[in-house]
Amino acid sequence: MRLQRYDKSYIKDYGETPEGYLTVQVPITRPGVFPYQRQDGTVQMEVKLPDEIFNDRTIRSARSKPVTDEHPNEPVTIENYQSYAKGMSHTDARVEDLKLYVSLTITDKDLIQKVYDGKREISIGFLSDVVAEQGTYNGQTYDYAQRNIEINHIAIVDQGRAGPEVAIRSDSDAWQIEDKNKGGHTMPTYKIDGKDYEVDSAVKSFLEAQAAKLEAAQTKAASLDALQGRHDALETKLENTEKELKTAKESQFSADELDKKVEERVALISTSTPLLGDSFDFTGKTDREIKEAVIATTKEEFKGDGKSDDYINAFFDATVEQVQSTGFSSTGVNNAFTGDAKANEKEIEEMKNKRLNMRNKEEK
Repeated sequence: MRLQRYDKSYIKDYGETPEGYLTVQVPITRPGVFPYQRQDGTVQMEVKLPDEIFNDRTIRSARSKPVTDEHPNEPVTIENYQSYAKGMSHTDARVEDLKLYVSLTITDKDLIQKVYDGKREISIGFLSDVVAEQGTYNGQTYDYAQRNIEINHIAIVDQGRAGPEVAIRSDSDAWQIEDKNKGGHTMPTYKIDGKDYEVDSAVKSFLEAQAAKLEAAQTKAASLDALQGRHDALETKLENTEKELKTAKESQFSADELDKKVEERVALISTSTPLLGDSFDFTGKTDREIKEAVIATTKEEFKGDGKSDDYINAFFDATVEQVQSTGFSSTGVNNAFTGDAKANEKEIEEMKNKRLNMRNKEEK
Protein backbone atom coordinates (compact mmCIF):
# COMPACT_ATOMS: atom_id res chain seq x y z
CA MET A 1 0.00 0.00 0.00
CA ARG A 2 1.51 3.31 -1.15
CA LEU A 3 0.88 6.22 1.22
CA GLN A 4 1.91 9.85 1.65
CA ARG A 5 4.06 10.56 4.72
CA TYR A 6 5.68 13.51 6.48
CA ASP A 7 8.94 13.61 8.47
CA LYS A 8 10.33 16.55 10.41
CA SER A 9 13.62 18.11 11.44
CA TYR A 10 14.79 21.62 12.33
CA ILE A 11 16.61 24.45 10.56
CA LYS A 12 19.80 25.18 12.46
CA ASP A 13 22.10 26.88 9.93
CA TYR A 14 20.97 29.31 7.25
CA GLY A 15 22.42 32.18 5.29
CA GLU A 16 21.13 34.98 3.11
CA THR A 17 22.22 35.27 -0.53
CA PRO A 18 23.09 38.65 -2.16
CA GLU A 19 19.62 38.57 -3.74
CA GLY A 20 17.93 38.26 -0.35
CA TYR A 21 17.05 34.56 -0.71
CA LEU A 22 17.57 32.21 2.25
CA THR A 23 19.76 29.11 1.81
CA VAL A 24 19.47 26.29 4.35
CA GLN A 25 21.30 22.98 4.88
CA VAL A 26 19.33 20.44 6.91
CA PRO A 27 19.03 16.70 7.63
CA ILE A 28 15.62 15.68 6.36
CA THR A 29 15.31 12.05 7.52
CA ARG A 30 17.20 9.14 9.13
CA PRO A 31 16.65 5.41 9.77
CA GLY A 32 14.50 4.42 12.71
CA VAL A 33 11.17 3.06 13.97
CA PHE A 34 8.45 5.70 14.15
CA PRO A 35 4.77 5.74 15.14
CA TYR A 36 2.20 6.65 12.47
CA GLN A 37 -1.45 7.39 13.07
CA ARG A 38 -4.04 5.46 11.12
CA GLN A 39 -7.27 7.09 9.91
CA ASP A 40 -9.18 5.41 12.77
CA GLY A 41 -6.91 7.10 15.32
CA THR A 42 -4.85 4.04 16.25
CA VAL A 43 -1.06 4.01 15.90
CA GLN A 44 1.20 1.59 14.04
CA MET A 45 4.99 1.37 14.24
CA GLU A 46 6.78 1.67 10.90
CA VAL A 47 10.47 1.32 10.15
CA LYS A 48 12.72 3.31 7.82
CA LEU A 49 15.66 1.03 7.10
CA PRO A 50 19.05 2.36 5.96
CA ASP A 51 18.95 0.45 2.71
CA GLU A 52 15.69 2.23 1.84
CA ILE A 53 16.40 5.87 2.69
CA PHE A 54 20.08 5.77 1.67
CA ASN A 55 19.62 4.10 -1.71
CA ASP A 56 20.11 6.03 -4.95
CA ARG A 57 16.38 6.27 -5.66
CA THR A 58 15.52 8.03 -2.39
CA ILE A 59 18.59 10.29 -2.49
CA ARG A 60 17.82 11.41 -6.06
CA SER A 61 14.20 12.11 -5.07
CA ALA A 62 15.41 14.78 -2.61
CA ARG A 63 17.04 16.81 -5.39
CA SER A 64 15.32 19.81 -7.04
CA LYS A 65 12.08 19.44 -5.11
CA PRO A 66 9.74 22.35 -4.24
CA VAL A 67 9.89 24.06 -0.86
CA THR A 68 6.41 24.84 0.53
CA ASP A 69 4.92 26.90 3.36
CA GLU A 70 3.18 24.14 5.37
CA HIS A 71 2.10 20.92 3.68
CA PRO A 72 -0.38 21.18 0.81
CA ASN A 73 -3.24 18.69 0.97
CA GLU A 74 -2.05 17.03 -2.23
CA PRO A 75 1.27 16.04 -3.82
CA VAL A 76 3.04 18.92 -5.57
CA THR A 77 3.18 18.46 -9.36
CA ILE A 78 3.79 20.61 -12.42
CA GLU A 79 0.05 21.35 -12.45
CA ASN A 80 0.03 23.07 -9.03
CA TYR A 81 3.69 24.06 -8.63
CA GLN A 82 3.00 27.79 -9.06
CA SER A 83 0.44 27.66 -6.25
CA TYR A 84 2.59 25.89 -3.68
CA ALA A 85 6.32 26.35 -4.40
CA LYS A 86 8.19 28.93 -2.29
CA GLY A 87 11.68 27.74 -3.23
CA MET A 88 13.60 24.66 -4.38
CA SER A 89 16.01 22.10 -2.95
CA HIS A 90 19.51 21.82 -4.43
CA THR A 91 21.09 18.80 -6.14
CA ASP A 92 23.52 18.08 -3.27
CA ALA A 93 21.44 15.44 -1.45
CA ARG A 94 23.87 13.22 0.44
CA VAL A 95 24.29 10.93 3.45
CA GLU A 96 26.13 12.28 6.47
CA ASP A 97 26.24 10.98 10.04
CA LEU A 98 23.54 8.37 9.27
CA LYS A 99 21.14 11.10 8.04
CA LEU A 100 19.95 12.27 4.62
CA TYR A 101 21.00 15.90 4.09
CA VAL A 102 20.09 18.40 1.39
CA SER A 103 20.40 22.17 1.03
CA LEU A 104 17.53 24.30 -0.17
CA THR A 105 16.83 27.91 -1.07
CA ILE A 106 13.71 29.79 0.01
CA THR A 107 12.75 32.48 -2.51
CA ASP A 108 9.45 33.69 -1.05
CA LYS A 109 9.75 36.95 0.93
CA ASP A 110 6.92 36.16 3.36
CA LEU A 111 8.21 32.67 4.15
CA ILE A 112 11.75 34.03 4.66
CA GLN A 113 10.38 36.48 7.24
CA LYS A 114 8.54 33.62 8.98
CA VAL A 115 11.84 31.74 9.30
CA TYR A 116 13.48 34.83 10.82
CA ASP A 117 10.50 35.05 13.21
CA GLY A 118 11.09 31.47 14.41
CA LYS A 119 9.31 29.17 11.97
CA ARG A 120 12.19 26.73 11.49
CA GLU A 121 10.84 23.20 11.40
CA ILE A 122 11.42 21.16 8.23
CA SER A 123 8.96 18.45 7.25
CA ILE A 124 9.36 16.34 4.14
CA GLY A 125 6.34 15.04 2.28
CA PHE A 126 6.98 11.70 0.61
CA LEU A 127 5.30 8.67 -0.87
CA SER A 128 6.15 5.12 0.13
CA ASP A 129 4.87 1.57 0.00
CA VAL A 130 3.87 0.50 3.53
CA VAL A 131 4.39 -3.25 3.78
CA ALA A 132 3.19 -5.44 6.66
CA GLU A 133 6.44 -6.79 8.08
CA GLN A 134 7.43 -7.52 11.67
CA GLY A 135 10.94 -7.06 12.96
CA THR A 136 13.31 -5.14 15.24
CA TYR A 137 15.63 -2.22 14.45
CA ASN A 138 17.99 -0.75 17.05
CA GLY A 139 16.06 -2.51 19.78
CA GLN A 140 12.62 -1.22 18.66
CA THR A 141 10.00 -3.56 17.23
CA TYR A 142 7.92 -2.67 14.20
CA ASP A 143 4.94 -4.11 12.33
CA TYR A 144 5.34 -2.32 9.00
CA ALA A 145 8.22 -1.24 6.75
CA GLN A 146 8.40 1.71 4.37
CA ARG A 147 9.66 0.74 0.92
CA ASN A 148 10.36 2.64 -2.32
CA ILE A 149 10.47 6.04 -0.59
CA GLU A 150 10.19 9.05 -2.93
CA ILE A 151 10.37 12.60 -1.59
CA ASN A 152 7.72 14.92 -3.11
CA HIS A 153 8.28 18.28 -1.38
CA ILE A 154 9.99 19.92 1.60
CA ALA A 155 7.75 22.04 3.84
CA ILE A 156 8.57 24.76 6.34
CA VAL A 157 6.11 24.23 9.22
CA ASP A 158 5.36 25.63 12.67
CA GLN A 159 6.96 23.78 15.56
CA GLY A 160 4.63 21.33 17.26
CA ARG A 161 2.43 20.69 14.21
CA ALA A 162 2.03 17.04 13.26
CA GLY A 163 1.42 17.59 9.55
CA PRO A 164 -1.82 17.95 7.61
CA GLU A 165 -5.23 16.54 8.52
CA VAL A 166 -5.60 12.93 9.67
CA ALA A 167 -7.17 11.96 6.33
CA ILE A 168 -3.77 12.42 4.68
CA ARG A 169 -1.94 10.77 7.63
CA SER A 170 0.96 12.48 9.33
CA ASP A 171 4.29 11.31 10.65
CA SER A 172 5.39 11.89 14.18
CA ASP A 173 8.62 13.79 14.56
CA ALA A 174 11.76 11.63 14.38
CA TRP A 175 13.82 14.24 16.19
CA GLN A 176 11.25 14.62 18.99
CA ILE A 177 11.37 10.86 19.52
CA GLU A 178 15.12 11.08 19.74
CA ASP A 179 14.83 13.88 22.31
CA LYS A 180 12.27 11.84 24.25
CA ASN A 181 14.77 9.02 24.61
CA LYS A 182 17.17 11.58 26.08
CA GLY A 183 14.55 12.83 28.52
CA GLY A 184 14.05 16.21 26.91
CA HIS A 185 10.72 15.70 25.19
CA THR A 186 7.72 17.92 25.97
CA MET A 187 4.28 17.21 24.59
CA PRO A 188 2.43 19.92 22.64
CA THR A 189 -0.38 21.73 24.44
CA TYR A 190 -3.94 22.55 23.39
CA LYS A 191 -5.98 25.31 25.03
CA ILE A 192 -9.50 24.39 26.20
CA ASP A 193 -11.60 27.01 28.02
CA GLY A 194 -8.49 29.10 28.63
CA LYS A 195 -6.46 26.25 30.11
CA ASP A 196 -3.54 24.44 28.40
CA TYR A 197 -3.61 20.64 28.28
CA GLU A 198 -0.78 18.36 27.11
CA VAL A 199 -1.99 16.20 24.21
CA ASP A 200 -0.48 13.94 21.59
CA SER A 201 0.56 15.88 18.47
CA ALA A 202 -1.88 13.87 16.32
CA VAL A 203 -4.72 14.67 18.73
CA LYS A 204 -3.79 18.36 18.63
CA SER A 205 -3.88 18.34 14.82
CA PHE A 206 -7.29 16.67 14.85
CA LEU A 207 -8.69 19.20 17.37
CA GLU A 208 -7.29 22.12 15.40
CA ALA A 209 -8.85 20.75 12.19
CA GLN A 210 -12.24 20.42 13.90
CA ALA A 211 -11.98 23.96 15.29
CA ALA A 212 -11.18 25.29 11.83
CA LYS A 213 -14.19 23.49 10.35
CA LEU A 214 -16.44 24.89 13.10
CA GLU A 215 -15.16 28.42 12.48
CA ALA A 216 -15.74 28.03 8.74
CA ALA A 217 -19.28 26.79 9.37
CA GLN A 218 -20.02 29.72 11.71
CA THR A 219 -18.67 32.19 9.13
CA LYS A 220 -20.83 30.58 6.45
CA ALA A 221 -23.90 30.75 8.71
CA ALA A 222 -23.27 34.44 9.42
CA SER A 223 -22.93 35.11 5.70
CA LEU A 224 -26.21 33.29 5.03
CA ASP A 225 -27.97 35.36 7.71
CA ALA A 226 -26.65 38.57 6.16
CA LEU A 227 -27.79 37.48 2.69
CA GLN A 228 -31.24 36.55 4.04
CA GLY A 229 -31.54 39.98 5.67
CA ARG A 230 -30.65 41.70 2.40
CA HIS A 231 -33.14 39.52 0.54
CA ASP A 232 -35.93 40.35 3.00
CA ALA A 233 -35.15 44.08 2.78
CA LEU A 234 -35.21 44.01 -1.03
CA GLU A 235 -38.45 42.03 -1.02
CA THR A 236 -40.10 44.58 1.27
CA LYS A 237 -38.84 47.42 -0.90
CA LEU A 238 -40.23 45.70 -4.00
CA GLU A 239 -43.65 45.22 -2.37
CA ASN A 240 -43.77 48.90 -1.34
CA THR A 241 -42.77 49.99 -4.85
CA GLU A 242 -45.48 47.82 -6.40
CA LYS A 243 -48.08 49.32 -4.05
CA GLU A 244 -46.95 52.85 -4.88
CA LEU A 245 -47.07 52.08 -8.60
CA LYS A 246 -50.56 50.62 -8.28
CA THR A 247 -51.78 53.67 -6.35
CA ALA A 248 -50.24 56.00 -8.93
CA LYS A 249 -51.93 54.14 -11.78
CA GLU A 250 -55.29 54.22 -10.03
CA SER A 251 -55.08 57.97 -9.44
CA GLN A 252 -53.76 58.85 -12.89
CA PHE A 253 -56.14 59.80 -15.70
CA SER A 254 -55.50 58.57 -19.20
CA ALA A 255 -55.23 61.18 -21.95
CA ASP A 256 -58.73 60.32 -23.22
CA GLU A 257 -60.20 60.46 -19.73
CA LEU A 258 -58.59 63.84 -19.11
CA ASP A 259 -59.94 65.20 -22.43
CA LYS A 260 -63.39 63.96 -21.54
CA LYS A 261 -63.24 65.60 -18.10
CA VAL A 262 -62.17 68.91 -19.66
CA GLU A 263 -64.99 68.77 -22.23
CA GLU A 264 -67.57 68.02 -19.55
CA ARG A 265 -66.29 70.90 -17.40
CA VAL A 266 -66.39 73.36 -20.31
CA ALA A 267 -69.91 72.22 -21.24
CA LEU A 268 -71.08 72.60 -17.62
CA ILE A 269 -69.69 76.13 -17.35
CA SER A 270 -71.14 77.06 -20.75
CA THR A 271 -74.59 75.78 -19.77
CA SER A 272 -74.53 77.31 -16.29
CA THR A 273 -73.24 80.80 -17.14
CA PRO A 274 -76.57 82.11 -18.60
CA LEU A 275 -78.34 81.09 -15.37
CA LEU A 276 -75.64 82.15 -12.88
CA GLY A 277 -74.48 85.31 -14.64
CA ASP A 278 -71.05 86.50 -15.67
CA SER A 279 -70.17 87.55 -12.15
CA PHE A 280 -70.28 83.99 -10.82
CA ASP A 281 -66.80 82.68 -9.94
CA PHE A 282 -66.41 79.09 -11.10
CA THR A 283 -62.84 78.85 -9.73
CA GLY A 284 -62.41 76.08 -7.16
CA LYS A 285 -66.05 74.99 -7.44
CA THR A 286 -66.84 71.31 -7.90
CA ASP A 287 -69.27 70.20 -10.58
CA ARG A 288 -71.87 69.48 -7.89
CA GLU A 289 -71.47 72.89 -6.28
CA ILE A 290 -72.05 74.57 -9.67
CA LYS A 291 -75.14 72.45 -10.32
CA GLU A 292 -76.58 73.20 -6.88
CA ALA A 293 -76.00 76.90 -7.52
CA VAL A 294 -77.93 76.63 -10.84
CA ILE A 295 -80.82 74.83 -9.14
CA ALA A 296 -80.91 77.47 -6.37
CA THR A 297 -81.48 80.25 -8.97
CA THR A 298 -84.92 78.79 -9.75
CA LYS A 299 -85.73 77.33 -6.36
CA GLU A 300 -84.31 79.48 -3.58
CA GLU A 301 -85.30 77.10 -0.78
CA PHE A 302 -83.44 74.19 -2.41
CA LYS A 303 -80.96 72.31 -0.16
CA GLY A 304 -78.72 69.59 -1.62
CA ASP A 305 -77.70 68.13 1.75
CA GLY A 306 -78.32 64.42 1.89
CA LYS A 307 -79.22 64.19 -1.78
CA SER A 308 -77.33 61.76 -4.02
CA ASP A 309 -75.23 62.86 -6.99
CA ASP A 310 -77.76 61.22 -9.32
CA TYR A 311 -80.58 63.31 -7.78
CA ILE A 312 -78.57 66.56 -8.14
CA ASN A 313 -77.66 65.72 -11.75
CA ALA A 314 -81.29 64.98 -12.66
CA PHE A 315 -82.54 68.14 -10.94
CA PHE A 316 -79.88 70.17 -12.78
CA ASP A 317 -80.82 68.67 -16.16
CA ALA A 318 -84.51 69.39 -15.49
CA THR A 319 -83.72 72.98 -14.53
CA VAL A 320 -81.65 73.61 -17.64
CA GLU A 321 -84.18 71.97 -19.94
CA GLN A 322 -87.08 73.94 -18.42
CA VAL A 323 -85.21 77.23 -18.69
CA GLN A 324 -84.17 76.55 -22.28
CA SER A 325 -87.75 75.70 -23.33
CA THR A 326 -89.77 78.34 -21.42
CA GLY A 327 -87.29 81.06 -20.59
CA PHE A 328 -85.84 81.88 -17.22
CA SER A 329 -87.61 83.44 -14.25
CA SER A 330 -87.41 82.70 -10.60
CA THR A 331 -91.08 83.59 -10.06
CA GLY A 332 -94.29 83.79 -12.01
CA VAL A 333 -95.49 81.74 -14.94
CA ASN A 334 -91.97 81.24 -16.28
CA ASN A 335 -90.67 79.80 -12.99
CA ALA A 336 -88.77 76.67 -13.82
CA PHE A 337 -90.75 74.70 -11.24
CA THR A 338 -94.39 75.70 -10.68
CA GLY A 339 -97.60 73.89 -10.12
CA ASP A 340 -97.89 70.50 -8.51
CA ALA A 341 -94.89 69.59 -6.40
CA LYS A 342 -95.48 65.90 -7.09
CA ALA A 343 -95.33 66.57 -10.80
CA ASN A 344 -92.00 68.31 -10.32
CA GLU A 345 -90.62 65.37 -8.31
CA LYS A 346 -91.83 63.00 -11.03
CA GLU A 347 -90.08 65.05 -13.69
CA ILE A 348 -86.85 65.01 -11.69
CA GLU A 349 -87.11 61.26 -11.25
CA GLU A 350 -87.56 60.80 -15.00
CA MET A 351 -84.50 62.95 -15.69
CA LYS A 352 -82.57 60.95 -13.12
CA ASN A 353 -83.49 57.67 -14.80
CA LYS A 354 -82.62 59.15 -18.17
CA ARG A 355 -79.13 60.01 -16.88
CA LEU A 356 -78.68 56.56 -15.40
CA ASN A 357 -79.62 54.95 -18.71
CA MET A 358 -77.14 57.12 -20.59
CA ARG A 359 -74.38 56.27 -18.13
CA ASN A 360 -75.06 52.57 -18.36
CA LYS A 361 -74.84 52.72 -22.16
CA GLU A 362 -71.48 54.53 -21.93
CA GLU A 363 -70.12 51.92 -19.55
CA LYS A 364 -71.17 49.11 -21.90
